[in-house]
Amino acid sequence: LVNVFRIAKGKSVVTYSAAASKVAYAHSLDMLNRSFFDHINPDGKSPFDRMQAAGLSFSAASENIAAGYINAVTTHMGWVNSPGHRVNLLGNYTQLGTGVAFGGEYKQYFTQNFLTPR
Repeated sequence: LVNVFRIAKGKSVVTYSAAASKVAYAHSLDMLNRSFFDHINPDGKSPFDRMQAAGLSFSAASENIAAGYINAVTTHMGWVNSPGHRVNLLGNYTQLGTGVAFGGEYKQYFTQNFLTPR
């Protein structure tokens, strides 16, 4: 979905990053388990802190989060229709990691981590 949208808007595709996906999934699971919804976790760690702690070195990075959507398509459309998330979707990044955790108050917690490695 992300690359279809990026191509339609004249942007280059992003490639899958297993390491960024691991970070994204861990954040989704953390939001579920500790009942919060934010880019900054209860320990004060930002997306950039979490990516660096996982050994990712980047010149640019961003994160999208969502919760409560019924599937990946509705989540993607929510991001497309949100100006800040849309900027991330169309940013000058080369890699993307995604993670979804199921359960909790919002049923589904989605995280995308975009980055351009150093």
